[in-house]
Amino acid sequence: MKFIPSFIPGCFEIQPTVLEDQRGLFVKTFHEQIFAQYGLETHFAEEYYSKSYQGVLRGLHFQVPPHDHAKLVYCLVGQVKDVVVDLRLGSPTYGKFASFILSAEKASMVYIPRGLAHGFYTLSDSATMVYKVTSVYSPPHDTGIRWDSVGIDWPSDNPIISERDRQFETFAAFNSPFRF
Repeated sequence: MKFIPSFIPGCFEIQPTVLEDQRGLFVKTFHEQIFAQYGLETHFAEEYYSKSYQGVLRGLHFQVPPHDHAKLVYCLVGQVKDVVVDLRLGSPTYGKFASFILSAEKASMVYIPRGLAHGFYTLSDSATMVYKVTSVYSPPHDTGIRWDSVGIDWPSDNPIISERDRQFETFAAFNSPFRF
């Protein structure tokens, strides 16, 4: 596995080793000791996936303390533009975002530390995203900020988005509980 630090502290693009032969391919998505060497959390409490169609934007999501969590995300089918936003007060990259192209073909992943919002836009006909998180889903702590309030250059100004995501407050109105 190759860990490539993004400019946001604690956020990494991870390029796993892809073993391919005439049968297909094999990809290791997690190795506890290697993650620990980079100071990353290694206890994942839940794993889930979503399937989205082209033009769908999900996000920008996170859970607030005490149920905040780190995430490991990757695209199992298709291709997405994956984006994280730093919400940690005192961070040198507070309010800034990083984006990554994740695809089944590329097999790369993003490790998202606590205090970052996460979202993605589906570029292919459909995409299946896998999420490993370090805390269990807690509806009262699950929230987000508006997808269009941070200056992200999304592929569309009119994505397919849930009503819930449309109702999130803007980044400027968000009173962050996260500290760097």
